[in-house]
Amino acid sequence: MTHAHQHAARHGAHHDHQHGSAAQAEILDLDAQVLAEHIAAVTAWLPVRTAPHQIVDLGCGTGAGTFALLTRFPEAHVTAVDSSAEHLRSLREKARAQGMEGRVRTVQADLDAERPDLGTPDLVWASASMHHMADPDRTMREVHDTLVPGGLFAVVELAGFPRFLPEDAPHDRPGLEERCHAASDRFHAEHVPHRGADWGPRLTAAGFTVEGERTLTVDIEGSRDEAIGRYALASLQGIRGSVADALSAEDLAALDRLLDTDGPHSILARDDLVVRTERTVWAARRD
Repeated sequence: MTHAHQHAARHGAHHDHQHGSAAQAEILDLDAQVLAEHIAAVTAWLPVRTAPHQIVDLGCGTGAGTFALLTRFPEAHVTAVDSSAEHLRSLREKARAQGMEGRVRTVQADLDAERPDLGTPDLVWASASMHHMADPDRTMREVHDTLVPGGLFAVVELAGFPRFLPEDAPHDRPGLEERCHAASDRFHAEHVPHRGADWGPRLTAAGFTVEGERTLTVDIEGSRDEAIGRYALASLQGIRGSVADALSAEDLAALDRLLDTDGPHSILARDDLVVRTERTVWAARRD
């Protein structure tokens, strides 16, 4: 539940459930690796009044936000909430490997269907999870009532899927990636209506005082890190399932050539990849 990419992976018609979950986990882990500096910048910006001791990570996935918060606030404990048992298992394994298992509690819950006991946190973090909620406004009101007075709610969203390819790529179908994104945006407008929302007014309506909003631009040169090739591959694999029916036969064939890791046109063989996207964070206070 933690990433814009994940929804495409979840809806990919060519994934069975198990493969889909594994693909989601891979994208989430690569996202955490490639965008680690940007996640750290968001946690550093949070306008906390005092260092939080109890944090809740809503829609934690495999733990990108959880571990960034544990690093940023070394005295804190995190309750990590997600609907995926596989993601939570991965998070617990990472916590053990990093010697942080005593600072993490995992809770498996579908927040659209149940209200788990999350204690009284000082900080609630929701990264790319609010737009997946069936009723995010209700969830925000519940978060407001759960927080201690003066507590902070951080809502983080990516501006859609990252871009990886130059505009003139691939040479036989230039602009392919933008056409994939346009088709993906149409798909998500129907299936994920809250994606791209302006969360500021909705947080205010839920009783919060919005104390800050910040957008970070992500622009990473791919030549520095081979993980970016795998990130691009996993992301475009995830998108494929939601756009295949909307693309021309020529575009779909070109996309499949990029995704063929054994072929000469594989995206992994390119040396001109970048990661371009934006990440926006809203910081809202319970008065």
